[in-house]
Amino acid sequence: MTETNPALQTDFTRQAGIEVPMICGAMYPCSNPELIAAVSEAGGIGIVQPLSLVYVYGYEFRKGLQRIRELTAKPIGFNVIVEKTSRIYEERMRRWVDEALEEGVRFFVTALGNPTWVVEKVHQAGGVVYHDVTERKWADKAVDCGVDGLICVNSRAGGHAGRKTPAELVAELEDLGLPLVCAGGIGDETAFLQALDLGYAGVQMGTRFIATPECDVHQNYREAIVQAGEDDIVLTERISGVPVAVINSPQVQKHGTKAGPVARLMLKGRKTKHWMRTIYALRSLYTLKRGMKRGLSYKDVFQAGKSVAGVGQIEPAGDIVRRFAAALAEVRKGETARL
Repeated sequence: MTETNPALQTDFTRQAGIEVPMICGAMYPCSNPELIAAVSEAGGIGIVQPLSLVYVYGYEFRKGLQRIRELTAKPIGFNVIVEKTSRIYEERMRRWVDEALEEGVRFFVTALGNPTWVVEKVHQAGGVVYHDVTERKWADKAVDCGVDGLICVNSRAGGHAGRKTPAELVAELEDLGLPLVCAGGIGDETAFLQALDLGYAGVQMGTRFIATPECDVHQNYREAIVQAGEDDIVLTERISGVPVAVINSPQVQKHGTKAGPVARLMLKGRKTKHWMRTIYALRSLYTLKRGMKRGLSYKDVFQAGKSVAGVGQIEPAGDIVRRFAAALAEVRKGETARL
C-alpha cells in the first residue's frame, strides 16, 4: 500500500484506503475511465458511473473496469443507483456490483433508494459503502441499513442538489458518528479547507473535475465552467423531474426550468411518477450526452454546481488533487507547530 501522509488522513481516507480526502464524484455523462484513474492515481478516489462507462463510452462493464486498472492500481469506487425502476434494471445493477467486487473494487457509493443489499454484499467482501443523503431522514434510513459513511449533498452541488448548506448538513448529521463527506461547492483549496474545518472527513467534487483535459467532454463545456459564476447556475426540473443544477445556457432559457403541467401531474402520482421519470431519464441521456460531445449550443444542457466560482482554469486532474493535498498538509503542519 502507498505510504500516506498522516497530516492528510481522516476516518474517510482510512476506510477507503486512499491518501487524500477527496472523491471525484460519479457523473453522467462525464465519468470516463481516464478521469477516474487520474484522480485515484494522484491519491484521491475516482468513482465509476456505470451508465457513463457502458452507454456513453461503450465499454462492456467488466472490460471498462479493467481499462481503468490499466491506468492505475490505486483504489477506485463504484456508484450504485439502488432506485427500483424495473426488475431488469435491478438485476443488471446487482450483476455489476458482483463484477466490481470480483475486479477488486471495495468502495461503493449508493443513492436513491434502500442500500441494504449493497451493504450486505460489500461487507461480506470487506468493503465499505457510503450513501448519498440530503437531509436527516434519509441519513437515518441509511444508518439503519448499515452504511459506513454519508455523502452529504448540499445546496451548492451540481446535478441533483440538496436544499441545505454545508454547515447546516454537518450540524444535522455529525451526531450519527459516521464519516461525512461534503458534496457541493468545492472548487478551490479555500472551500476544501473550509469543509474540513466544519467537521467533514472529506469532500466530493464533480464540476471542478469536468474542467480537466482528462474529462472526455467538448472543450466548450470545460470553458463554460471556467467562465461561469455562481449566478449562472440555475435549477431546472426539465431533466429528471426534480431540480437539477445546470449552467443557464440558451437551451435552459428557451425551455424554462419548470416541468410542464402534464409532467407535474404525473410526478405527483405514486405509479405515474416512475413512468414520467423514465421519460425524463431517456430524454436527458440523449441531451446531456450530445451537449458533452458537441459543445454549448441552443440544444445543449451542461450540469454544474456553484463551485464554478472557484474554477479559474482548465488543469490536469492529478494537479488539482496534489494542489489541494499540499494546501491541507501546510495547514496541518502549521497547526502542529502551534501545539
